Amino acid sequence: MKLTHVNKKRKNYLAHKYYFKPRKATLVLLVTFILSAVIVFAWFSGENRINAIFAEINFLQENPPLWLEVPMVAGKYLLFPTVALLLIVLGIKKIYPQPRVWNRRLVIGILLVLAARYIFWRSLSTLNLVDPLNGVFSLGLFFLEILVLTSTSIQLFLMLNSKDRRREADLNSIAVIEEKFIPSVDIFIPTYNEPTFILRRTIIGCQSLDYPNKTIYLLDDTRRPQMKALATELGCEYITRPDNSHAKAGNLNHALTKTDGELIVVFDADFIPTTNFLQRTVGFFQDEKIALVQTPQSFYNADPIAYNLGLENVVTPDEEIFYRQIQPIKDGAGSVVCAGTSFVIRRSALQETGGFVTESLSEDYFTGINLSARGYRLIYLNEKLSAGLAAENIAAHATQRIRWARGTLQAFFIKSNPLTIRGLKPIQRIAHFEGLLNWFAVISRIGFLMMPLAYSFLGVIPIKATLEEIVYYFLPFYLVQLTAFSWLNHRSRSAILSEVYSLVLVFPLALTVIQVMLNPFSKGFKVTPKGTANNRYIFNWGLAFPLITLFIATAISLWRNLGMCLSLLWQNSNTPELIQHFKGLNLGWIWSGYNLLLLSISLLILWDAPKPDLYEWFDLRRVVRLSFKHQNQQNHQAQDIWGVTTMISEVGAEIALTQKPSIDLAQVELMNLEIAEENLQLDSQIIQTGSRDEFPTVRVKFPLVSVEQHRSLVKMLFCRPGQWKGRCTPGEWESLLILFKILIKPRILFQRRLDVSATVVSKT
Repeated sequence: MKLTHVNKKRKNYLAHKYYFKPRKATLVLLVTFILSAVIVFAWFSGENRINAIFAEINFLQENPPLWLEVPMVAGKYLLFPTVALLLIVLGIKKIYPQPRVWNRRLVIGILLVLAARYIFWRSLSTLNLVDPLNGVFSLGLFFLEILVLTSTSIQLFLMLNSKDRRREADLNSIAVIEEKFIPSVDIFIPTYNEPTFILRRTIIGCQSLDYPNKTIYLLDDTRRPQMKALATELGCEYITRPDNSHAKAGNLNHALTKTDGELIVVFDADFIPTTNFLQRTVGFFQDEKIALVQTPQSFYNADPIAYNLGLENVVTPDEEIFYRQIQPIKDGAGSVVCAGTSFVIRRSALQETGGFVTESLSEDYFTGINLSARGYRLIYLNEKLSAGLAAENIAAHATQRIRWARGTLQAFFIKSNPLTIRGLKPIQRIAHFEGLLNWFAVISRIGFLMMPLAYSFLGVIPIKATLEEIVYYFLPFYLVQLTAFSWLNHRSRSAILSEVYSLVLVFPLALTVIQVMLNPFSKGFKVTPKGTANNRYIFNWGLAFPLITLFIATAISLWRNLGMCLSLLWQNSNTPELIQHFKGLNLGWIWSGYNLLLLSISLLILWDAPKPDLYEWFDLRRVVRLSFKHQNQQNHQAQDIWGVTTMISEVGAEIALTQKPSIDLAQVELMNLEIAEENLQLDSQIIQTGSRDEFPTVRVKFPLVSVEQHRSLVKMLFCRPGQWKGRCTPGEWESLLILFKILIKPRILFQRRLDVSATVVSKT
């Protein structure tokens, strides 16, 4: 016992020593911060050399190059570049709703030129270094903008060579369908603490795959007896291990030593494949250089942001923009991101690189980097071939995103760093750098939220520009980017909805970025909770507190800015200093108003709406026949009634009857429900009757479902090829209108949620 205690203390000491070991990236960050602080302190203290440097820079800002001067023409002609470029982009969008190679490159070229033009103007003409206070805020805002613009410009550059491999999949799948190429496939389903009902449908979905040479393995990292019993009941292999070292990566690596399939497929515990998943992916491995095929993550429930706003049938899921836009452009650069689930990997290549990476929380991402560094190809097939559970509330959503951020940014501190690892091409490093840089953009967003406060409370003017300059330099870039945004990402997200989505978790993510750069391995793997339910509204106070504080400060700032603007108008003075100050305040209150709109929507999102049902209900139409006996009839004559399902789940269905029953359905206890199309018969119990669109309706539950019946239900609900369709998010104006409606009438949203909750309770 004493020896065990000593070993435990030594283990804790070593872990502590490892966590706080100095690292190059952290040291570079700290040195940069300290040098910046020293320069700012010297500037404020009046150090002559520093003041002279900034005075010279300010003189150059006030006397920019002649080619940056706004043309001396009437105001309306300054709008000509903006109008002309907008007409070009709008014309392309109208004629070609889906981007093609040439017109996508044309629009991207326009945006890159406008971005470069804007950066030159901002850097050479708009910085306000008249004194240290204005200078710190002006330079700070400029660097935050440069951070975002750099990420955006890299992304636009990579978009010039986007890949679509669906045609290749058509050709490669022929050999698989004809069974000329059917390598052995091991399907891994790692699980930690997911409920049994979730894993049951995942295993059944994997067993339904149309592929002869496959073996399914349930990798249980909690050694639960019910998991072993589930594997035995459903007829799949069961693997466990004595400890949980290295979390999911360790679980997968342990399974590698117990299996021998040529290819390995990984599905998270909640992801269910369509029956053609292997037919569409395995054929790519006829090319020996291909080591991994990644497919999109789709979800059969709404993400919590859309659900809490009541927009689950309007906007696309949160991850859609990554899988519809980002992954295809990363494929074009040879830097596809392995996303942890719904991928196929070649065993020999994985073994050559040492298995799944255990250094980071994002074992999937860095495993893909190691494969690329060895010269293997990773490709992305943009087809929805599986679906899983999105985070079911905002707290789980935050847990998931924070883990992703922490795991990805650990790249700076491990051997698999895509910026330094040997073997990657420059274009691959650039693509991975953009992915890393994107996480730092959350710090810029916080700066953009707080900058209007400087206008009001400190009298700071961080951007020194005339209205003509803004119209000539800023407006073309902003409006063209806004117009082309959803078109370039295949209508997966509008710009304003992207702002809302990013704002909800901006503070915890920014804190995570800072924590990781200072102490990257301080926290371990945390599984996203799945399979939860709640029957009331829950407000996420922890996430809301910084947003509420900022909302109040911004509202006060808006009021002060408006008051100052009215006061300056009342003075009616035409001095250059007063005019410049007035223009700064004018921009400040417009900026404050925009931030207030986004903050208001974000606070509404943090109200988790009731979700009392553990099971998802699908809007699925199937012809059914109800067979039952009326209890009060002495001859017990069988009655058949036909209908069509309006909603169906694993535990029940709602049916619109096509004829009026000749008997009182309330007197029926049990009946038989037959779906001939699926060759499925189920014992059903009526729990509610009603009417819809003049048709009588009944709601039934399935009191007892056998394994074979459940297989048929899962295959019908989750495994149909092509059932997970991409949806288009509304455009910019439609999105803005939707958000205004939610903001003006939030009571309607809450009442609708309560009605939905009551309806679901009645179903269950």
